[in-house]
Amino acid sequence: MPRKNANFQTQADSREPLSRRSKTKFIIVTGGVLSSLGKGLTSAALGSLLKAKGLKVSMQKLDPYLNLDPGTMNPRQHGEVYVTDDGAETDLDLGHYERFLDTPMTRRSSYTAGRIYSQVLAKERRGDYLGGTVQVIPHVTDEVKAAILSMSDDNLDVVLIEVGGTVGDIESLPFLEAVRQLKRDLGRGNCLFIHLSYLPYLETSGEFKSKPTQHSVKELRSIGIQPDIIVCRGKLPSSAETKAKIALFCDVPIDAVFTAVDVKNIYELPIKLFQEGLEKKVSRLLNLGRQEPDISPWQGLVARQAKLTKKVTISMIGKYGELNDSYKSLKEALGHGGLPHDAEVKINYHNAEDVRPDNVAALLKGSKGILVPGGFGLRGVDGMVTAIAYARENMIPFLGICLGLQCAVIEFARNVAGLSKANSEEFKPNCRDNVIFRMVGWYDPNSGLRANRDPSDDLGGSMRLGSYPCRLTPNTKAYAAYDSDLIHERHRHRFEFNPKFLDLLVKKGLVISGQGPADPLENPALPRPKLVEIIELANHPWFLGCQFHPEFKSRPMRPHPLFKAFIEAALGHK
Repeated sequence: MPRKNANFQTQADSREPLSRRSKTKFIIVTGGVLSSLGKGLTSAALGSLLKAKGLKVSMQKLDPYLNLDPGTMNPRQHGEVYVTDDGAETDLDLGHYERFLDTPMTRRSSYTAGRIYSQVLAKERRGDYLGGTVQVIPHVTDEVKAAILSMSDDNLDVVLIEVGGTVGDIESLPFLEAVRQLKRDLGRGNCLFIHLSYLPYLETSGEFKSKPTQHSVKELRSIGIQPDIIVCRGKLPSSAETKAKIALFCDVPIDAVFTAVDVKNIYELPIKLFQEGLEKKVSRLLNLGRQEPDISPWQGLVARQAKLTKKVTISMIGKYGELNDSYKSLKEALGHGGLPHDAEVKINYHNAEDVRPDNVAALLKGSKGILVPGGFGLRGVDGMVTAIAYARENMIPFLGICLGLQCAVIEFARNVAGLSKANSEEFKPNCRDNVIFRMVGWYDPNSGLRANRDPSDDLGGSMRLGSYPCRLTPNTKAYAAYDSDLIHERHRHRFEFNPKFLDLLVKKGLVISGQGPADPLENPALPRPKLVEIIELANHPWFLGCQFHPEFKSRPMRPHPLFKAFIEAALGHK
C-alpha cells in the first residue's frame, strides 16, 4: 500500500540496512536530572578503556544549543572554546576526548542544533526536498543521523556519541528522537544507550535516593529510549540495595547499573570505571571481545600525581575566571607540564581588571611564573600589560599565549622600544603604532592559496583557525623546548604581529624564535608573509610568547614541550 506522505521516507527506508554498511559500533550517552554531571568525562574515560583493549575508538558531541558553534559564546558562561586541527571551534568536552583517547578530533566530532538546522535549511533552499514540507521528523532527525553516521568508518571499531543537555530539555528532543531511530536502523548489537544520572545521598537519613534516576529514565522511556546501562553519579559508591531498586524500576538488569563516584583526580576515572566493570558490560552487549584493557598507564599516571614532591606557584592573569571551565585545557596543560619535573602546579588566578601598577607586586608576590592566556576585547588588557612588565623587569619566567603574546609585544614596544603609543588595532583601530594589526589576507597551507578575510566579516568567520606550521629559530628557548625546527600548532585569533615593526623591535632585544608558514608548505609563486608565531627576550631567563594555543595539544602522558619548559624555568626561579 503506497504511503500517504512520500515525503516521510527516511534514510533507513530507502537504503540497505545500516548494520551491513560498516563494522563500527555506536554508544549513545545521555544525561538526566541535572547538567554538568560529567557525561563528557565519563564518555571519554570509557572510550579510553575501549582503546586500551586494542579497539580503534573515536567520539562525537551533539550540543542542543542554536549557535552554529561555540566560537562566539562567552567563556564566562560556557567555558573554553576548544579548537581542532582542522579549525573547528568546539565544546570543551572535545578537549576531554583528546586528552583521554590521545586521538585527534575533527569538525565531524562536534555538531550543534544550529549547525544541523542550518544544513537542513540550506538543503531546502537548494530544492533538495523537492518542494516537500520540511519537518523535524524526518528532515532534522535524518540530518542528525547523517552527522552521527559520518563518523562510521571501517577503520573504527567504536564511536561514542555524547548527547548534550539533560533529558526533558525541549532543545534535546530532535537529537534524542534521532538516536532512538538510529538504534532501530543499526540493529541489536550495533548500538547501545548509556544513561548518566544523579544519585543523591542524604546524610541526615544515611541513604541513597533513587527517585531522581527513576524519573529521569521514565522521561527517557517516554520518548522511546530504553537505556541498556545506567551510570549513577554520586559522592559515594551506591549500595547493592540501591542498584537493585534502580534496576527494578528502570527495567534494566542489575549488572547494568554502575556508579561513577566523585574523584579528586579526573584521570582516576578510567580506573574506577574499570573496577566497576562498565567496559566489560559494554563489550559483552556489543560483542567487542573479552580482552581486558591495559589500564597500567592510567594507574602509573595517578600514582605519579599522588607522590609529587615539589610545588610551584604560577600566577595566571586572565579575563574569564568566573567559570572554572574557562581555562580548562590550560589548567590541565600546566599540570601536565609539572609531571616530568615531579612538581605539583598551583595556579593563583588574578582577574586582569584588578591588576594595577600600584598593586602588581603585592598580587604576584611568591609567584615563580606568570602566565597571560588568550582572550578577546579591551577589557583587562591594561592589567595584562602591567603583569607582563612586572615579569620582564623582575626576571620572572613568563608565558604568553595568543593575546598574551600580543600584550607582550605591546608592553615591549611601549617600555623598551620607545613607542609609547603602541597598541593593537583590536583595542584602538586607528592607532599609529599598530604593532598588532588585523591581516586582511594570509597564507593558507591547506589550500596553497592566500585566504582573504574582509574586515566586515562576522565574528565567527574572521579568524585564523586550526593547525598551522611554524619554523623555529635555532639557539632559542622555543627550539630547545621542542627539539625540532618545524612544528604544527593550533590557532584561534584575528590579529597578528605587524611585520612593519619587526626590525625595530628586534634591534631593541626582541627575539623572533618562530615564524610561519614553514618553507616546505609555501608556494614560491605567492608572496611569503612571515607571520610571527613565537617571541622571546634575549636578556631574560625565560620569557616566551606564542600566537597559537599549545594547551590544546598537551596530553597527560605527553606533556606539551612549552609547558614542560615553562614549569622547569619556574622551578628554577629564586
